[in-house]
Amino acid sequence: MTNFRDKVVIITGGAGGIGKVTAEKFLDQEAKVVLVDLFADQLAQTKEELKPRGEVHIIQADVSNEEDVKKYVRETVDRYGKIDVFFNNAGIEGKVAPITEQNVEDLDKVLAVNVRGVFLGLKHVLAVMKDQGYGAVINTSSVAGLHGSPGVTPYIASKHAVVGLTKATAIEFAPYNIRVNSVHPSPANTRMMRSLEAGMGIDEATLAKSIPLGRYGEAPDVANLVLFLADDKSDFLTGGQYRVDGGMGAL
Repeated sequence: MTNFRDKVVIITGGAGGIGKVTAEKFLDQEAKVVLVDLFADQLAQTKEELKPRGEVHIIQADVSNEEDVKKYVRETVDRYGKIDVFFNNAGIEGKVAPITEQNVEDLDKVLAVNVRGVFLGLKHVLAVMKDQGYGAVINTSSVAGLHGSPGVTPYIASKHAVVGLTKATAIEFAPYNIRVNSVHPSPANTRMMRSLEAGMGIDEATLAKSIPLGRYGEAPDVANLVLFLADDKSDFLTGGQYRVDGGMGAL
């Protein structure tokens, strides 16, 4: 399959986890992939690992900094002339503690990446897509963006905000042939989940029991959904929240 041949795809949070695996899948379908991440060393290592699959360009950037966001958008357009797909994926989990033990700094740290970072990416990528008259955007939220959970209030709030950003921009940019959707993973086998497990004092086997299918999600589960939403075959889907959660949302 080469549905993405010569398509230009930006992936934030692209140096590892879901971002990296999604990049692999786009490269396997002959896309040109731009990976954006805060961690330059990890980005460089990921590029070396992915180079045999196809064309990979890396940009070190802080998604919460508007000048950095302008940089990764401008550099992509200068290099390739367009942005076909934007996987707005960067995020952090934040502190695990009751709200009574969270402070404003804990809240602001999470919102800076998970909300301001998503907002800024949308602001600057959608401007390019509007001018070119097409595009597909996929924002990473979480099952936490669709319901509540104790101990991670800033994270829950941030992922609910991603839903609002998705719905608002989907309506605003539909007239320009631009689609915006969000994906909502369950707990998945990523570095972020290891951190959350440690903070909650719970292991994978125990937490997996809360998932009807009885296991954590894997990065390819999410990546497959992202590619579906990015594909022209899903060109009547916008403003939606798509769960990849092993049935958690049905509980």
